[in-house]
Amino acid sequence: MRFKPVPEPPADLDAVETVRRTLPAAAGDADDCCQLLVDETPLETRDKAATWLTFLRALELATEEPAGFRRRDPGSSAETDSDTPSALEPDRLRRAFRKRVDGADAVLSVLERTDGSLTAAEVVAAIRKARRQSDKGGRRSNATEGNRRERIERLLEWAVLFEAAERDGEGSYRFAPSRG
Repeated sequence: MRFKPVPEPPADLDAVETVRRTLPAAAGDADDCCQLLVDETPLETRDKAATWLTFLRALELATEEPAGFRRRDPGSSAETDSDTPSALEPDRLRRAFRKRVDGADAVLSVLERTDGSLTAAEVVAAIRKARRQSDKGGRRSNATEGNRRERIERLLEWAVLFEAAERDGEGSYRFAPSRG
């Protein structure tokens, strides 16, 4: 399953951990997880909180159960190595990000195939070109160009945060080959 919502990336992984740790350890311990996140974290709206909840699910840092959301801790499921020292271990985050966040694999694949660096606009253009070649007049996206670029910029920044990509001083991105 791939998840589409991508929140604005924070400055560091500590912010991700703050949001994750705010979630209850057991589903049902909070009546309203969105409101909990608004009340206890820097997230300002229910919409932003809902986006974060979905994104944390994509990263396998949270799960949704019939009783509600709960955080996932290292070793809490068969999908997580029990000897993982931290839920925010970069390798684990990179794998979940690439596999479970819609568009992340496409962004990282474009960077992988490039010898140098690319701007966000160049990544957008490369993805658009690849889609045209594969769709051949089929499915059309409803996303506007501005929305697509904003989403890809967010994906690029998350890739940097997860050490799957590197940002140069000129606003361009390159694949982090030893990590991605």
